[in-house]
Amino acid sequence: MHDDRLFDEKIAATYDDDKGISAPEVIEPAVDLLAELAGGGRALEFAIGTGRIALPLARKGVQVEGIELSRPMVSRLRAKEGGAEISVAIGDMVTTDVARRFSLVYLVFNTINNLTSQDAQLACFRNAAAHLEPGGHFLIEVGVPPLQRLPVGETILAFDHGETHWGIDEYDVVNQNFSVRFPFVYGDGDGHLESLPKYVGSWHPAQRMSTIPHRDIATAMKLALNGSFDRRVVNVADEAPASIYELSDMLGARMDSSAEPLSNPWYLLVDSSLARSLGFRASVRTVYQAQQEA
Repeated sequence: MHDDRLFDEKIAATYDDDKGISAPEVIEPAVDLLAELAGGGRALEFAIGTGRIALPLARKGVQVEGIELSRPMVSRLRAKEGGAEISVAIGDMVTTDVARRFSLVYLVFNTINNLTSQDAQLACFRNAAAHLEPGGHFLIEVGVPPLQRLPVGETILAFDHGETHWGIDEYDVVNQNFSVRFPFVYGDGDGHLESLPKYVGSWHPAQRMSTIPHRDIATAMKLALNGSFDRRVVNVADEAPASIYELSDMLGARMDSSAEPLSNPWYLLVDSSLARSLGFRASVRTVYQAQQEA
């Protein structure tokens, strides 16, 4: 079984471009720990991807195999030096059985979060256990939600922010779940909008996305600083969300249309009605206006 929708060819082609996750200071300690846990035995990587961890681990003398759902990701692994020597079973990490036992099974880079139910995560643990030799190890790398920083009664916490991007976690502490929202900020020649097509290959072309230019981040910050937003979580956006198809077409990167229904039409939209009621007015009403004024 395979599923190339989430990590398709467009995503696979740029997956290794993030130098932060491939930096030696990130890779080397992880590989050293995995080699130690393997203890001279074989290792199996769930969701092996492009071989970011598996290849350097194999170079340390560990016999590595993998399971991977996405064929384009495996193609990138195969194209790298040493990639052809690593055995990879195409399938999901919940049910795929490679019919061998290992001293180490590992799953890194928050990939356990791709299994969005407790039942699926437990099934992944069972599959790992079924692949382990007696006394073997199952290692998972995953971020631990910083719930200590969450004020009593609140559910939203910013985990990253910069000139072109804010990342916000929304926690469901009762059901032990959280969602991530990324308001899309662009403008002032930062190239953020121009980079969009390489990230949206797996998204539905009719999916609409809220956007806001730098100029109106400044507008919102002025209101925040004068106290208008005190003790509130406020979303700010322009007045007309654009579809992924429209944004890609605007940038000269045409997408294929789709007759498939949208699974979640609200996924990339933010409700900015509270901001408007508190005095926020977008000076750039649409991304088309921003394009015309550029």
